[in-house]
Amino acid sequence: MGGFADFARFDGLGLAELVRRGEVAPIELVEEAIARIEARNPALSAVVYKLYDSARAAARGPLSGPLAGVPFLLKDLGATLAGTPTSEGNRRLAEIPREADSELVVRYRKAGLIFVAKTNTPEFGLAPVTEPEAFGICRNPWDVSRTPGGSSGGSGAAVAARMAPFAHASDGGGSIRIPASCCGLVGLKPTRGRTPTGPVEGEAWRGFTIGNALTRSVRDCAALLDAVQGADAGAPYEIKPPARPYLDEVGAPPGRLRIAFTVAPMLTDAIHPDCVAGVQATAALLAELGHEVVEAQPPLDREPWLDAFVKIVAAETCVDIERAQQLVGRKLGAGDFEIATWVVGSLGRSFSAAEYAAAARFAQRWSRQAGAFFSGYDVLLTPTLAQPPLPHGALKPTPAEAAILQAVGRLDAGWFMRITGLARELLKKPLTFIPYTPLFNVTGQPAMSLPLHWTESGLPIGMQFVARMGDEATLFRLAGQLEQARPWFDRAPPGY
Repeated sequence: MGGFADFARFDGLGLAELVRRGEVAPIELVEEAIARIEARNPALSAVVYKLYDSARAAARGPLSGPLAGVPFLLKDLGATLAGTPTSEGNRRLAEIPREADSELVVRYRKAGLIFVAKTNTPEFGLAPVTEPEAFGICRNPWDVSRTPGGSSGGSGAAVAARMAPFAHASDGGGSIRIPASCCGLVGLKPTRGRTPTGPVEGEAWRGFTIGNALTRSVRDCAALLDAVQGADAGAPYEIKPPARPYLDEVGAPPGRLRIAFTVAPMLTDAIHPDCVAGVQATAALLAELGHEVVEAQPPLDREPWLDAFVKIVAAETCVDIERAQQLVGRKLGAGDFEIATWVVGSLGRSFSAAEYAAAARFAQRWSRQAGAFFSGYDVLLTPTLAQPPLPHGALKPTPAEAAILQAVGRLDAGWFMRITGLARELLKKPLTFIPYTPLFNVTGQPAMSLPLHWTESGLPIGMQFVARMGDEATLFRLAGQLEQARPWFDRAPPGY
């Protein structure tokens, strides 16, 4: 059976409606997604694991749910599929099938989605670009010399290239919003606890990380969140459920919102002029739409914030390395990981328990300060990123740094790094690209990137909208209004 030539004209909900009406069969959609992956992936390296046989079998079986019959991609990190590896961008884990579905996968399947492939990600999701040694550089369909972002870069590149209408993504420091900005997509990091992390994990990266999706339309983003939101058994906490489905919020009037905006560098020293221009244009559009727009930003003591964030991520990476050893069933060494991952993990091992607890307490105190700021505003607008999509290799260590990293990998890394501080600086380096997104992983607030700006050369630049804790509804109402005012759905990379 052939595919469906009009595949890219519809979002996921549109394809689901065609299936419901009997105008297209799920197998046609699956075959079209497979054909697109086969034709487009060699140039992009967005897909790293193919699930074609199981996808075809699922398409022929009974399907139910609001998105029944629609092809879907899973990021190869943050969502396990029983019987298949979840590599997390690591060459050793790529050999280990997982024993159970994650709860997120269970809920996607109940919604009727068909898993067609798994997508590329940096090792352990540590980088805001997708260049893992295990699977190679993932390229941006808007410009193959540029990154699609990370860590959900494979999902972003695949959706932008119209391989599937949407894809799973996860976000521990911006990893949904970063590829959304780089690839011209919609990306929402939900409120902490909004989507499930079970059946094993309670929190990832001390609650910084949460799963959701990358989409081309706001309503698809809402529909996918409706399908998976809510705590699962044994969750460490449960947040208040939405008053009504998020899909009902899309298109509903947002009312007159009080919106703060900023182009202050926050965690870096400079913002690209195109990103500044995007915020200014968006602030003007918001004012035209009737919102109260005020220039303001949350207070931030940068260096203590950076030190706390680095300590927490390094400690979590150390535990990720130990967990990988348990999954593989043998002791692993520096040669089993990328050298930067190994050194970051070693840095995490060098901190005392008291230092980790102090970092966590600092993060919580700053979250209280941010919460107080949002008591005066409904939404904060920032650039999603400090720069347009970077050229490949822009965040790699310099040759001198790489040589030191190799030395660190052979020495007592904790002792060495206490003297040099190199690992701390290497962890801070990516934050020059992403000075806004990690702030709201720490607070746990919902934050959404929308494709509202492009450079003169045609590269997408996302705008980030942040709401109060638990208030995704306001973001969906505002996003629906902006999507109607400045439509982006039909804007595609050249050749796609």
